[in-house]
Amino acid sequence: MNRSIYQGDLHKTPLRLAGYAKPGSGQKILAWIVNTILRFLTGLLCRMDASELERIPPHGPLILVGNHINFLEVPTLISRVWPRPVTGFSKLETWHNPFKAFLFNVWGGIPLRRGEADLEAFRKAEQALADGAIFAISPEGTRSGNGRLQKGHPGAVLLAVRSGAPIMPLAFFGNEHFWSNIKKLKRTEFHVRVGNPFWIDTQGKGLSREVRDQATRELMYQLAALLPLENRGVYADLENATEEFVRFQPGVKSNLKRDTQAGGEDNL
Repeated sequence: MNRSIYQGDLHKTPLRLAGYAKPGSGQKILAWIVNTILRFLTGLLCRMDASELERIPPHGPLILVGNHINFLEVPTLISRVWPRPVTGFSKLETWHNPFKAFLFNVWGGIPLRRGEADLEAFRKAEQALADGAIFAISPEGTRSGNGRLQKGHPGAVLLAVRSGAPIMPLAFFGNEHFWSNIKKLKRTEFHVRVGNPFWIDTQGKGLSREVRDQATRELMYQLAALLPLENRGVYADLENATEEFVRFQPGVKSNLKRDTQAGGEDNL
């Protein structure tokens, strides 16, 4: 599908853009080296079906909301969206590991204190979006391991409402078999699906717990619709999905209407 369709929609965001703070030339070179290596390694270990990542627009603020199965999603996403930088939260403990700290510093990751309301981390996320960046977040908050979608938390909804940035759902599947395939010296079939963008509109109802919970469920069903039935987990029954707080641009279909089994762009 022509990327310009999405560029036109996403650029209608109400954010005031201050201009993305691009890294210096030395940082760019380092990021290019790291992402080139990671793209090669992930492509070597997995048979990638990730062409839909090309639908991510080249500029403008955007929240990528994805499921989290294992370690493979982050390097796969960042190395293939490059040269557009992607930032996001990572648990503070990540920086206790020198190698992981190096990677997430190259990527501009934001440390998050888990188990508490880390307002400083959210302020940094809001600033990144205000500067026109891509911010990736997993509402599940932790890896599933088995590929089945877990219950979502409201952080992505809060960030979307406070920033005014659009959300683009991003579904990963197949990589749940990575470790078993490695033992058999077999490449993993790794699939990435990118959905249609939408906004969270609370319609003046504020951000009460009830609104946050319902908006989060609606967001998660939009994500679940991109996954095969066996990977939808707690959101398996799309008949339970509502769209009270989910808003699409005119002419853009809900992700609930996508034919995930066919998996083609003609079904968007």
